[in-house]
Amino acid sequence: MAISLTNEAAQHVSRQLSSRGKGEGIRIAVKTSGCSGLAYVLEFVDQAEPEDTAFESDGVKVFVDPKSLVYLDGTVVDFAKEGLNEGLEFRNPNVAGECGCGESFTV
Repeated sequence: MAISLTNEAAQHVSRQLSSRGKGEGIRIAVKTSGCSGLAYVLEFVDQAEPEDTAFESDGVKVFVDPKSLVYLDGTVVDFAKEGLNEGLEFRNPNVAGECGCGESFTV
C-alpha cells in the first residue's frame, strides 16, 4: 500500500509547512460527502496519530488513517496550476466515478 506526491506537490506542501512554521506533514483522508459519496480531506499534521500509516515523498510526510487507506492505496498527489487556480490534484486508481463538479467520487 502506498501514497505518493509528485515533486511539484511535495514542493508545494513544503512551502505551506514552512510558511505555517510547524508541522510534521499532511494527512489525507476520505469522508462521506457530496453527490458521489466520498471526498478527500487534507489537513496539516502537528503530531501523528498512533494508528496512522506514514509515507514519505521528496522529504514530505503523508499520514493516512487505516479506514481511508483502503480508498487511497496507489494514489498519486500532484500540484496543478491552471490560470489563476492552483491546488493539489488526486490521481486515484480506485475511483470508479466522479460527480460532475469534481468534489466527490465513488469506488
